[in-house]
Amino acid sequence: MLTEKIKNLPTNPGVYLMYDSDGVIIYVGKAKNLKNRVTSYFRGGSHTPKVSAMVSNIANLDYIITDSELEALVLECNLIKKHRPKYNILLKDDKAYPFIKVTVNEEYPRIVLARRVENDGARYFGPYLSSFVVRETIDLAKKVFAIRSCKRNLPRDIGKSRPCLNFHIGQCTAPCDNRISQAAYRALFDQIITFLEGDQSGIVSSLTEQMRQASDNLEFERAARLRDKLSAIDRLSQKQKIVSTTQGNQDIIALAQDGKTVCIQVFFVRGGKVSGRETHIVKNADEASITQLLTDFVKQYYGMATFIPKNILLQAEIEDMPLIEQWLSEKCRGSIKITVPQRGEKAAILNMAMRNATEELALHLIKSDVQKRKKSSVLFALKDLLSLPAFPMRIEAYDISNTSGSDSVGVCVVFENGLPKKSGYKKFNIRTVEGADDYESIKEVVYRRISNGVEGEQGFAELPDLLLIDGGKGQVQKALEVLTFFDLDIPVYGMVKDDRHRTRALVTADAELSVKMQTAVFNLLTTIQDEVHRFAIESHRKKRKKTAIASELESIEGVGEKRRVLLLKHFKTVKAIKNATADELAAVRGIDRKTAERIHRYFAGSV
Repeated sequence: MLTEKIKNLPTNPGVYLMYDSDGVIIYVGKAKNLKNRVTSYFRGGSHTPKVSAMVSNIANLDYIITDSELEALVLECNLIKKHRPKYNILLKDDKAYPFIKVTVNEEYPRIVLARRVENDGARYFGPYLSSFVVRETIDLAKKVFAIRSCKRNLPRDIGKSRPCLNFHIGQCTAPCDNRISQAAYRALFDQIITFLEGDQSGIVSSLTEQMRQASDNLEFERAARLRDKLSAIDRLSQKQKIVSTTQGNQDIIALAQDGKTVCIQVFFVRGGKVSGRETHIVKNADEASITQLLTDFVKQYYGMATFIPKNILLQAEIEDMPLIEQWLSEKCRGSIKITVPQRGEKAAILNMAMRNATEELALHLIKSDVQKRKKSSVLFALKDLLSLPAFPMRIEAYDISNTSGSDSVGVCVVFENGLPKKSGYKKFNIRTVEGADDYESIKEVVYRRISNGVEGEQGFAELPDLLLIDGGKGQVQKALEVLTFFDLDIPVYGMVKDDRHRTRALVTADAELSVKMQTAVFNLLTTIQDEVHRFAIESHRKKRKKTAIASELESIEGVGEKRRVLLLKHFKTVKAIKNATADELAAVRGIDRKTAERIHRYFAGSV
């Protein structure tokens, strides 16, 4: 089936989706020529370890033809964000970094914190990495320029109440009581915008002159307040380092790589000053080139961004640079320029970002090493506590979940070196047990897992050093029966909970071993028990939902398993199938007109 699909691929631009044997999307890519790009994965030749691993797991593929390569690029970014495939470089979702918003579009402007840049006529400054810095800046601006902090609707509410305390202590000009004209109040915001753009010299000069005059007039309290304002401005200015004499906004992106680990740094430069920076750690890069890493990062990062500066400086050229510039320009309705500076001021800024990326990567690796050492000490303590014959590098934990005995699911979670290894998690639909019999269900799950391991099945070959069961002595005994059958000597313990559903102790088939609370070993066991329980509940819910969907479609004459799969793949949900017209149903490949009308009548209540 896969070979046939590859053979019949079109030569159009588009997006391709790779699936594993469970039908999960593991990679999304774009291509100028789908046939050439996809077949390149399956030809002989050298691939990186990551690509080789991906290709070995491809069981199926799908593709979407687009009208242009730009359209394919946009669709690729959207699909990566939606499906988060295993073999794509994945970033965290947009954190909605804070901006300072000056509402110059209002008659009486305000200065507020905003999480999104909107096309509403206001002025936006940022993004800033810390909302604390934003709030501090806003508070400072309100005090220095004596603008309002209230939420009154002006001019509607002018004169409806007396000025608040801020007016009487000199921290508001009280536009709510007409103590300042609208023109004069808006002029204050011209100064605020100049201040936020990074030019504090005029404001400092003005405040210094006012302070001198107040001192000459023996107005020492007013002079002290002005002195405090100058100190506040100075403190804020020192937090922002001048990195460019060129006014304007730009992002600087650089990376450092050590084996499979990559650190990517993004510096936000606004008005010639660094307003913040962001660090991304990418693991399992598997010898990807700097070009590939930066290309994937830029596409995904700016695909999620709420703000894109006019200039983006990169450490190295990326693939499809003109195409990505066009995409970003259309996205933000302005001209975006991506450059790789080689000399001068911009190259110096980029070198600063590269040095920081190297430093951050070194710190990350040190921290990772410390964490590994801590985990090793915990596992050593666990080995001593349980008198294990070997260091428990690989721990597997098992649990069962069902609803009154129906839709029963067994799961296995894997912890390697004290950390969860989600790629090793397994779930098993219980086949031989009827009703809610946790003992026999555990026996079936452990048997299937161990038998697959003994036979060398992919994903099962590595056997555990320690086996934990979420349950008591009965479950442990059933697991031991399986291990005895296969003549394996793997330690088995049950994890039991107290009345408050907290981890209490470990049990064998005939004894109980208490674990001292508030120790590293106790915390590890609690983490494992909570994780296997979470995964069991999640797997059971998915199965129950899938069973409910399947049973509903099974009720329709002429809709067998193959057609159910086709319908769900096309419409994604049963709700969408219910709402589809007969014509829309008939448009699905494999659904004839007669069957489409029968499905439509069924959900319309005619059958």
